[in-house]
This record gives sequence, structure tokens and C-alpha cells, in this order.
Amino acid sequence: MIRYLLKLSRPRFWLYLAGPVLVGVAYGAQTVDDLFSLPVFALFAYFLLPANVFLYGINDIFDADIDEENPKKDEQEVRYQGSQVVPIAVALSVLLGLGLLLITPTVAWPWLLGFLLLGAEYSAPPLRFKTTPLLDSLSNGLYILPGAAAYAALSGSHPPLLAVIGGWLWAMAMHTFSAIPDIEPDEKAGIRTTATMLGEQKTLAYCAVCWLLSAVLFGLLDPRAGLLLLCYPALVAAWVARDVAVDRAYWWYPAINTVVGMVLTVGGLWRVVRG
Repeated sequence: MIRYLLKLSRPRFWLYLAGPVLVGVAYGAQTVDDLFSLPVFALFAYFLLPANVFLYGINDIFDADIDEENPKKDEQEVRYQGSQVVPIAVALSVLLGLGLLLITPTVAWPWLLGFLLLGAEYSAPPLRFKTTPLLDSLSNGLYILPGAAAYAALSGSHPPLLAVIGGWLWAMAMHTFSAIPDIEPDEKAGIRTTATMLGEQKTLAYCAVCWLLSAVLFGLLDPRAGLLLLCYPALVAAWVARDVAVDRAYWWYPAINTVVGMVLTVGGLWRVVRG
């Protein structure tokens, strides 16, 4: 059962939540000692595993019927079979998330609570954002909330608005790109998403525009960050030009995102160590 929960939590995507924590820490820390504080370790540990059990556990519970038609569940992921262990694990993950409020300043609370709210309502009724085109994409800004919480916990202030909007656009594009391989099974199940509404080619254009806007906004904060993030719209152009199947390119993004996140994190850490 532990092996099942680990696979349910999508280990390949663990850094999609834990990675933003590292970026937030790197830019929120004021001293080297800040990097080794209790909130840093607690936030990273939570968003590395329990938060992924929470996010994907809810998704699998409420998508059990849809996932019967999803080929990704055959190898890379698992299908929820009604085990009571999953809702129990999800509930424990929520309690652990609420426990973070005890060790973080109040300025970080809106970001933490926002993650739990959007993470639940993306898949669960009554809102179930994932079944409403555009709202499914918009709600997935939730992936940057761990980083915003980490920044706020260390700096004592909210992250720059340009960074929040830029990160939100990045997450919107990443989510919508990942929905392209699900277009066929979602259509069979009668689920409407941004990707099913636009179709593959228009969805790729939508992702490219979101990623381009994200690069522009980060470039206003730091031109080096903007140049780095231009790799995302450039990659979309490359996939289209070389006729690379999206369901193949999709599995390269954990590595791509890790490299980009590492560069951003090292840049922030260099500021702390040098200063």
C-alpha cells in the first residue's frame, strides 16, 4: 500500500511543488542562517510528498471513472480502485498542511490555505475547476503557491506581484500543456477542459503565449530570469517545427523544469551567500 501511495503521488512530478519552495527560499532568505530554519525544512518536506498525496489523491478519487479511459494510468500512474487508504492519506495530508500554520508567520497563511483550497476544488465538487474550460487552467496557478509561502515565511512580506503573476502564467501553461495528451480520454468521458475546447494546435499556441508573457514579466524583475524563461515558448516552437508528439514531450518536462528551477535557485542563493 505504501508503494501504491508513492506511485499515486507521481514521484516524477514531486519537484513541481517542492521546487517552488526552494526558489521561494532562495529569494526570501536574508541570511545564510535563514536557509536552515525550521520553516524551510517543514515546507520542503510537506510539499515534497504529503502535498502530492493530497493533490493527486483527490484527483484520482474523483476521476476514477474518467481514468478508465486514460492510457497514462496503465504504466506511469495508478488507477484508484476504491481503497479507503487513499482518502485517509489525503485527510492526513490536509492536517499536516494545516499544521504548517503553527510554524509559519501569518503572512504565509493565505498562500498555504490557498493551496489547500485550490488543490481540493480543482478536482472535487462543488467547484471542480478541472471540468470548466479556462478555469481549469487558471486554478493551476496553485503550483506556485508553495514558493510564495516559502518566500513570505522567510522575508516576512508577500512576494513581488510581477513574480506571482508571472509564475501563475507559467503554471497555467504547464498544466494546459499536460492536458493535451488527455484530450481523447477526456472527450470520451464527456469532460470539457481548456485543451478539449481549443484542440491540440490552439492549445499549444495558448501555452506558448502564457509562457511568453511569463518570461516578459520575470524579465521586468530581472532580465536574466526573463531570458531563461524564454526557453519555454521556444520549446513549443521546436516541438511544432519538428513534429514531436506532445505525449512524448510531456515526459521531458520534469527534467526541463528541474534545470530551470535549479538555475533560478542558484541565482537566489548566490545573492544570499554573497550578501
